[in-house]
Amino acid sequence: METKEKELQNAEKEEQIETKEKSDMKIEEKSEEVKTEETKESIENILKQKEEEIKIWKERALRYAAEVENLKKMFKREKEEYYKFALESVFKELLNSIDNLERALDAFEESQNIEALKEGVYLSLKVLMQTLEKYGLKQFSPEIGEAFHPHYHEALSTETHPEIPNGGIVKVYQKGYKLHDRVIRPALVAVSIGKQEESKQEEKDVTESK
Repeated sequence: METKEKELQNAEKEEQIETKEKSDMKIEEKSEEVKTEETKESIENILKQKEEEIKIWKERALRYAAEVENLKKMFKREKEEYYKFALESVFKELLNSIDNLERALDAFEESQNIEALKEGVYLSLKVLMQTLEKYGLKQFSPEIGEAFHPHYHEALSTETHPEIPNGGIVKVYQKGYKLHDRVIRPALVAVSIGKQEESKQEEKDVTESK
């Protein structure tokens, strides 16, 4: 009898334990479901937040791209405007030289005075060169006898000369010009081939004539 009661008690305990385990499992399952729902909700919120951030950055990128394009157009207009009127101040100062030359021509027509015309042209040229020098343009003319330098001079011809050695300048056809330190037009010159070259040339000419 006692044995049966114990068995019943044990069975009840086991049933209670099993019921409790099932109840705990259900609680855990519900807890997991709640956690899963919370995780999904959290992920959705994060995704929405990221989508909003992406939208904001896209709008900013489009706005910045539009601003950059506008800046490019503005810089292009300013650059064109600058190149169009960059020499305005130079031309303004050159107008005085033009006025002086016109006045010199008018004076010549009235008086036919060659000396007055010459003086007027000389003064106008002087003012013109002073204006150009102010902006970095310098005129240069090699000395007779100076050594030929290909960077500053351009030889148009060669000539024999009794005093100037081979490679020396014997004649200047046209003056040269430098803009700051850059040669923009070399001086046009004639270069000596010297006495020795002259005699050789004469001998060659005699030989060819025979």
